[in-house]
Amino acid sequence: MGNALEEGESEVPRGNLTLVDVCSGAGGLALGLEQAGFEPILLLDELEVACETLRANRPDWDVRRMDLREFDPIDDQQVYDVDLLSAGLPRVPAAATVGNARSSRSQVELIEATVMLMHGVRPRALLVENVPDLVTKDEYRSVREFVEAELDHLGYRHSWFVVNAADHGVPQDRRQGILIALEGELMEGFTPPARNLEPPVTVGETLYESMAARGWTQAREWAAHADRIAPTLVGGSWNRGGGDLGPSGTKTAWQRMGVNGGSLADEVPDPDYRWRPGLDRADLVRLTVEQTARLQGFPPEWRFAGRKTARYRQIGNASPPPVARALGASLKAALTTRASLPDKPDGPR
Repeated sequence: MGNALEEGESEVPRGNLTLVDVCSGAGGLALGLEQAGFEPILLLDELEVACETLRANRPDWDVRRMDLREFDPIDDQQVYDVDLLSAGLPRVPAAATVGNARSSRSQVELIEATVMLMHGVRPRALLVENVPDLVTKDEYRSVREFVEAELDHLGYRHSWFVVNAADHGVPQDRRQGILIALEGELMEGFTPPARNLEPPVTVGETLYESMAARGWTQAREWAAHADRIAPTLVGGSWNRGGGDLGPSGTKTAWQRMGVNGGSLADEVPDPDYRWRPGLDRADLVRLTVEQTARLQGFPPEWRFAGRKTARYRQIGNASPPPVARALGASLKAALTTRASLPDKPDGPR
């Protein structure tokens, strides 16, 4: 006979936990959770280009182009009782503008639809990622109260908190609002991921190798100048113009690092490119889409479908995979320890 389990050892079968991911976008949340040990069995997104990205990188994933509000789990009963339902939802507007943003209702509806999906799927855990304002601001109190009432009704306990991607190895100052919910006593085993005590690498350190790839003679000089982490990458609206790195304040922060944040480059500089920091923005180096993906924490092999602006939109709106991996590790610990295995309560679907 085998030995008895040691204290804290997992009683669940070895292998991955199961995951349904909605509003998947470019896959940052699903990728990080996969790295933490969750196996995606279904992913939903309404944008065809995002679905193309997911299929290009993970041909075995079941990816559906669908509005979350139209998804009925009764048609896909393999999603019943998964370990985790995750959602990287479209960003709600900043609290200062929420009262004037006509689109905010649609974004709030997706939050509500995610929580209502809990009735049918009955996952063991829920992870929702959005902007910090959703967690901290009074303007979103009614949304939080709706979410909390539904979770309490279903027997889940929850926690709201804010993380910064810079604390998890991402070279970017990017704060994210997080909602975690777990069934009953499972919540006692959850601890938010600890901050990485090592400072994140700088923009220059992260991008030096790619900047030098075509023989740019000033690459090392530029990397030394870009000696801090990036401001928050802003993907922007799918209904607005070309790609840039964010609003005016963000562009000013990029300018201090010798980067023109007003547009994106097709290629990194060649040997003849002359970079003149401190002068006009036009004299500064521009980043490529692939470089912004590195700053968002995507691995170099992750490919993005579509034209340049569509690729950048996906990146800027994504959840950084290293943050998702850290959150996934904390969730996996809560779901797999012996103390975290109560009988699953029955309930109506």
